[in-house]
Amino acid sequence: MSHPVAPPLVLSMGDPAGIGPEIIAKALRERPSLRAQVVVAGDLDTLHRAVCRTAATPGAPDFPLAGVERLADLSGVPAGCMAVVQACRLPEPVAWGRVSAKAGRAAADCIAYAARAALHGEARAVVTAPIHKEALAAAGVPYPGHTELLQALAAEHRGVPVAAMPVRMMLSAPGLSTVLVSIHVALRRALDAVTQDNVLGTLRITHAHFQRRGMPRARIAVAGLNPHAGEGGLFGLEEIEVIAPAIERARQEGIEASGPYPPDTVFMRARQGSFDVVVAMYHDQGLIPVKLLGLEHGVNTTLGLPFIRTSPDHGTAFDLAGTGQASAASLLAAIDAAQG
Repeated sequence: MSHPVAPPLVLSMGDPAGIGPEIIAKALRERPSLRAQVVVAGDLDTLHRAVCRTAATPGAPDFPLAGVERLADLSGVPAGCMAVVQACRLPEPVAWGRVSAKAGRAAADCIAYAARAALHGEARAVVTAPIHKEALAAAGVPYPGHTELLQALAAEHRGVPVAAMPVRMMLSAPGLSTVLVSIHVALRRALDAVTQDNVLGTLRITHAHFQRRGMPRARIAVAGLNPHAGEGGLFGLEEIEVIAPAIERARQEGIEASGPYPPDTVFMRARQGSFDVVVAMYHDQGLIPVKLLGLEHGVNTTLGLPFIRTSPDHGTAFDLAGTGQASAASLLAAIDAAQG
């Protein structure tokens, strides 16, 4: 038997119209040992199509799949199989590369299954394949992305308001990690989110994550909001009135935070080794440098959840869906980070 009784790592399939199923098939082909450690929350027929599409000889699957009704049945999966728990229902295949409510609903159901498995101790970590935000919206899912949906599921499980389950997104590429104060909001709203409480909360969550990873004194650099970090108030007062006081409060709590630093140089300094992680004030400020450095090996980690969750740092790549050409490198990096 290939699958042990110990909790597995659960991969959610992602949007079935995108590259998620294909990169999962590729990852488990490139690293066969993973088949004994993971289970895919998805649709068996969709995953079979992906295995066929990415095989050396398209249409001829080069490793078997095994469907299970629940995670407790994994011990009966034969060696070498990709284990798939039926976490969504797709009576017929969805079209590759097209936004649809059907695909969005399937993706959301897979995420929910994986998250609930982790919340109930049935999974040791969750790795999520890419989803499409328009498809989620078309399916009536009231969350713009993985981070917000996972936050809501965790809060529901704990029986607390969503606001009582603060989470943050950390994006990592070789040589650089960055945590975001705000995530999927319009830029005008992101500016309003730069408050002392939000910056301090981000520093606390970042510090706690690195503590759990064995780095109790992680060096956290804080990027400014304005050009040149405000230039002493000439280009804005947020650094003086908001960000610096939050850093000081964090330092009083024993958090190794410093800044605010000019955002046009702080990421370079972190990559050169001066810092372990950078806290960025909004989505694109932090994600552009990470994606520039290595989208193909980037990892997204959700901080603040009561379980480990990582994902590739790329989207559904509808233009590649169904071609079998998408790289599994970022997914493999995300799996390594979840197991790390």
